[in-house]
Amino acid sequence: MFCLLLFILIIIIVWCWYPATPLPKGTIIDKLVVRKSERKMEAYSEGNLIKTYNVALGKDPVGHKQFEGDNKTPEGIYIINDRNPRSAYYKNLGVSYPNATDKSNALKLGKPAGGDIKIHGLRNDKGYMGKLHKMKDWTAGCIAVTNDEMDELYATVKQNAEIEILK
Repeated sequence: MFCLLLFILIIIIVWCWYPATPLPKGTIIDKLVVRKSERKMEAYSEGNLIKTYNVALGKDPVGHKQFEGDNKTPEGIYIINDRNPRSAYYKNLGVSYPNATDKSNALKLGKPAGGDIKIHGLRNDKGYMGKLHKMKDWTAGCIAVTNDEMDELYATVKQNAEIEILK
């Protein structure tokens, strides 16, 4: 029994920290598609699927973000409108949420729409977790990847790239 547990632990450790195949040099990602129900984010260049990332989402991921604090990841078409190399979560790419419709819908509920939706790495003091963080949705509405994946995305996603977030 001990040998089996040790073997399983070794497999988990290898899986968590085994590096993924990097994108080819010079790749420019011009569109991202997030499939919330699958916890996947697809990266496209000139209409070609280049890579798929496993992601963690907001703590309450089912449904479209309605207002600040609902812990949902928004759904819809947005753009990557910002970059921050020094955020509290290892780097980030800003998502243009909320749009005018999001603001109007939140106003009807009498609440602020919120904002600061990002694609980001792990909290700066939690980078050691690697892929383990994806076992649970834990963000306040953002899309989380590993720090290595964030380095790759930060370097290859072009400014104003489209991001489509689906159910």
